[in-house]
Amino acid sequence: MPSVSSLTQRRGKDGERLEEFRKNKVRDYTDSDSDLDEYDLEDRGLILRQNLGVVLVRFIRTEVKCHLLRVCLRTLRILSRDQKVLGPLVTDSALLTLAKLAGLTTSDISDEVSDPDSDFYDNIIASLTETKVLQGHTNEDEAEAETNDQNEEPPAFDEDAKSDISITNSGDLDSISWFGSHRTSINELHRGGTHHRVLERGRRDRRESKMDVEEEVEELESGEEAKRKEAMKVLCNVVYNSAWAQERFSALRLMCGLIERVSSSVSWSNPSSAQFYELRFMFLMTALRPELSTQLKQEGGVSILTAALESCLEVQWKDQYECVLDPQTQPISLETSQRVTEILKILFNITHSTHKQDPSEDDAALYRHLVAILRLCLLRKCLLSEDTDELQGHTVNLLSALPLQCLDVLLTVPLEPDSEQCKGVNMDCVHTLLMFMERRLEAGDKIKEKLTPILNLLTESCRAHRETRHYIRKYILPPLRNVSQRPEEGTTVKSRLIRLMTHLDTDLKHCAADLIFVLCKENVSRFVKYTGYGNAAGLLATRGLLGGQGPRTSDTQYSSDSDSDTEEYRQVKDRINPVTGRVEAEQPDPMEGMTEEEKEEEAKRLIMLFNKLSRDNIIQPMGVDEEGKLVPMSGLKENPLSEEARSESENDGETEEGDKD
Repeated sequence: MPSVSSLTQRRGKDGERLEEFRKNKVRDYTDSDSDLDEYDLEDRGLILRQNLGVVLVRFIRTEVKCHLLRVCLRTLRILSRDQKVLGPLVTDSALLTLAKLAGLTTSDISDEVSDPDSDFYDNIIASLTETKVLQGHTNEDEAEAETNDQNEEPPAFDEDAKSDISITNSGDLDSISWFGSHRTSINELHRGGTHHRVLERGRRDRRESKMDVEEEVEELESGEEAKRKEAMKVLCNVVYNSAWAQERFSALRLMCGLIERVSSSVSWSNPSSAQFYELRFMFLMTALRPELSTQLKQEGGVSILTAALESCLEVQWKDQYECVLDPQTQPISLETSQRVTEILKILFNITHSTHKQDPSEDDAALYRHLVAILRLCLLRKCLLSEDTDELQGHTVNLLSALPLQCLDVLLTVPLEPDSEQCKGVNMDCVHTLLMFMERRLEAGDKIKEKLTPILNLLTESCRAHRETRHYIRKYILPPLRNVSQRPEEGTTVKSRLIRLMTHLDTDLKHCAADLIFVLCKENVSRFVKYTGYGNAAGLLATRGLLGGQGPRTSDTQYSSDSDSDTEEYRQVKDRINPVTGRVEAEQPDPMEGMTEEEKEEEAKRLIMLFNKLSRDNIIQPMGVDEEGKLVPMSGLKENPLSEEARSESENDGETEEGDKD
């Protein structure tokens, strides 16, 4: 039996080993063959998918039956989601093949480009033919064997397992990786076994996932229409995932065919299901290739897409720039809202540079015609509330891109009994824009992306239209009554906007501050009154207005009407802290009971402290120059009190050293 000392010694050694292991935290593992096999299989799978893409692209050029062609295009669509497999799909021959199937070109592919994969494709077809012949002989032999053995006792194990075992024992790795998995997946699908391992479907298009009737609809489509739609889906995936495909699409001048397709479909009474993908593809190309956006605009893209928008919404005209808005009209359908959204996105891509331009007479008439239709997009509802919000969002983006003088069409509509108005001007669109902004403020997600367009649009509209400014100011900046809390506190639209004025994002805080500043007629004292100097300082510093009212930064001419104060505000006006913008609780005077000499000594001490912080570069004192901008205060460093402060600090240091001695 071991002694106590030996057990203690053994435990000590075990403890040392454990401590050493904890320090190292490293374990030696030998390379697993299964890991290497996994990498090999992954590489083999990638090569097989690439080869499949090569074969399918070449195969769909032949005379393929409609149903088989659709299956091939669906397979290519799945492959095109993987950037590693895009190689065979971004060649000129592949792009032209898909473009021809999509109806974007009618030229013969073989005459324009040579196919580098021709020999590979021929070898694959020859191998498949040979395999098919061998498989036919094998099936005949199996049929004879089954006839001879039909009276024998059935085996104790499953036939599928038997086939898998025989394949595994054959040692043919290619057969294992393809034939074995193929048989397993087919059997599991049909017999409903315990392991349902099937290929996971890709993320369906939002438009189709909502409808949930894709298969039924496609069965009713004509073969030509289904072919074009599937080809357009593949092209959308390819150009989205490949910059090279975008460049080649532009170089092959396929945009002309796409413009012609969209233009010709405008006059159709029943648009095809492929039109959505044609519009989606046009949006991608105009967003990713600036030269194609320019080309579309030069070839009358605004007119074509405006006509398409008018056709989608089935617009009826009441006057030159007034559309009929029937309250009894059915909500915009799902398919229509998706097509309209794509059209609005394309129009933004080709018009975003026109905002500051002075349009010609013809262009101004075209833009006003478009704005009249956009009014419908703002006021009409979709089947789903989220679709309505999305449609209004893209409408706001486009309105902010168009020339400002063309937006007057939104206000020239005659008043209805239930219309929002200001001084006899129809404010229905302005009210809708305010409600849209309020929903975006409450949402809180992607705040910069969702808020800056509507804030800019409202700001520019307030500058351009007096009635618009009056109406929005009444909604956002009502007369001050309760000043017991800070302006940024609360849940009102005003408090939410003021909170944005100190946001970390510079663009967003400037947009929010600009809107309130314009609502205050760019008057500094009125701006500080509603927001507090602390919140207003950022915009005032940027515009050089810290010293008070300076020269106007815009050419806008505001009326001279005064800002009337409420009785509640006048009663507490003298007690409001201009920095915080609220009535502060009364605080005791910190200098109460001090003599004049004591106050002077306290002032000197504060100056010395500021000098020390400035010399150590902890703070940088700033002042306001004649232009109202912040500049460093170099005067503090040259203050005669600084020498006195330095000598006093040195004396304090000598005193401390004397105490130590």
